Amino acid sequence: MNDTLRQPAEIACAAELTALAAHDERPRPPRWRLSPWAVVDYILGTRLPDGTEITAKYVGDRRLVEIAVATLATDRALLLLGVPGTAKSWLSEHLAAAISGDSTLLVQGTAGTAEELLRYGWNYARLIAEGPSEAALVPSPLLHAMRDGKIGRVEELTRIPSDVQDTLITMLSEKTLPIPELGSAVHAVRGFNVIATANSRDRGVNELSSALQRRFNVVVLPLPATLEDEVAIVQSRVASLVTALALPAEPPALEQIRRVVAVFRELRSGVTEDGKAKVKSPSGTLSTAEAISVVTSGLALASHFGDGVLKAADMASGMVGAIVKDPVQDPPVFREYLETVVKERDGWKDLYRACRDHLR
Repeated sequence: MNDTLRQPAEIACAAELTALAAHDERPRPPRWRLSPWAVVDYILGTRLPDGTEITAKYVGDRRLVEIAVATLATDRALLLLGVPGTAKSWLSEHLAAAISGDSTLLVQGTAGTAEELLRYGWNYARLIAEGPSEAALVPSPLLHAMRDGKIGRVEELTRIPSDVQDTLITMLSEKTLPIPELGSAVHAVRGFNVIATANSRDRGVNELSSALQRRFNVVVLPLPATLEDEVAIVQSRVASLVTALALPAEPPALEQIRRVVAVFRELRSGVTEDGKAKVKSPSGTLSTAEAISVVTSGLALASHFGDGVLKAADMASGMVGAIVKDPVQDPPVFREYLETVVKERDGWKDLYRACRDHLR
């Protein structure tokens, strides 16, 4: 039994990647494990001639995925931009897994990310004992990607301070990383590229310089277009999380997932799904990722402190926690929504009562 809580995409989906490679007869860019066409099939799902089912990793516009994959086949880096919960990191991971067979060359951007995490650092014990040497050098994940001809990933690029972001310019434009201390440079091997993600809600935090922006092709990932698309995403991700967490619960009823997603979509958009009533929006983003978290947390409650069947009472605390971010502004907004929308819907009285009780 594998005790890893979460396996990298290339391990978790190894059978699918192997099956796709066996049937892939299209041209592959240098060091790509699959052709661009097969990468798109891996991301969006397909059925192979031998009957192997390739599950969809991303639900959305095929053309957007094609543009992203085509970008990575050129010398331009890829920036996935969108609001929280639009599967930027998820898509980035699976693209790297399908192209390079390695999604772990990752730099997580934060306000404290230093230049060394993008370029290289030093083993200071060896540096003091031996002076600057190749053995004392500690390569960053991006430096590994350059040397091996793989995809490097940078998460939350706009969370990184602007002067540190610009470290990427030489890597992306010249495909070179100078190491002045050694009087040498690392030249990127064919197959190297970078996928970065950025949260559009973070605009104004650390804007990209115009020089860095020119090195990226930007693909904006939208929120799921329809209720059915979002329900399908939540259902798929919850199923995989339940398996990974070994929760002894029954699979959640589709109607329970549909209710959570409908509430989040309506509060997010400011209008009910049928378009007949306007509602106020709370301060939070109410993303698909948060809907997944609400359902998964509800299943944990149901499995460990209930009968294993997901009910409205199990989801209520998670819903209130996701919706009420501002303790002053958000409770009246959600309370009004409960009274005017949820209370009036057939079969939703249990959800109304459970959420109302948690708001008290």
